[in-house]
Formats: sequence, C-alpha cells, structure tokens
Amino acid sequence: VQLVESGGGSVQAGGSLRLSCAHSGRTFSDFSMAWFRQAPGKEREFVAVITWMANTYYADSMKGRCTISRDNAKATMNLGMNNLQPNDTAVYYCAATVGASDYSRPGQYEYWGQGIQVSVSS
Repeated sequence: VQLVESGGGSVQAGGSLRLSCAHSGRTFSDFSMAWFRQAPGKEREFVAVITWMANTYYADSMKGRCTISRDNAKATMNLGMNNLQPNDTAVYYCAATVGASDYSRPGQYEYWGQGIQVSVSS
C-alpha cells in the first residue's frame, strides 16, 4: 500500500487548508483512513479517522474545525481544516488500517504516508 499526501502549506491564523491522501496498492474501501500530526519535539497525535464504514471520529482539539471524508471510487481521503491556529503547525500524516481497536493510537495503523507540512503563522 502506498499513501501520498498533498495540499499542505502555509496559512495565517484563521485560515483554511484541505489535505488529501491518495491510496494505492490494495482495495481502498477495505481500509479505515486517518490523519495524525506531529509537531517538533512532540509525539504523533491523532487528528481524525474515517472508518471503512464511513464513521468519523475527531480529536477533541479538532472538533468543529475539520471534516474528514473519503471517495472510494477515487481511492482518496480528504481533511478540510478551518480556523487554523499556530498550534496546528505540524507535519500531517495519512495512515491506513484494515482493523483497529483504538483508532487514536498510531500503533494500530499498518501503513503511513511520508507526511506533509502545515504551517500556521500568527
């Protein structure tokens, strides 16, 4: 499985970004797909997940500020983020799993993208 992120960049506080993750190699609809992020000096943290059944879960810090979605026909997953703040600055990673007992734990995901930088300035 290969995961390729796109759509990162730099925005000012209050701005918006849309991240995309392109999946290839196996049947996309079999996978639950998530976003994690990692800021310098911090552990990788959960952002949002959309399960293979299209159920969605968000980190408390992102609730109301982001929307995760998937397009099984295009084998892509997207994360729309708004009202971004400087503490949202991090490398954002796409991750995929065929099954997880706790979607918020990085160790539950078998496949990872290379990551993409999101920088938010004040």
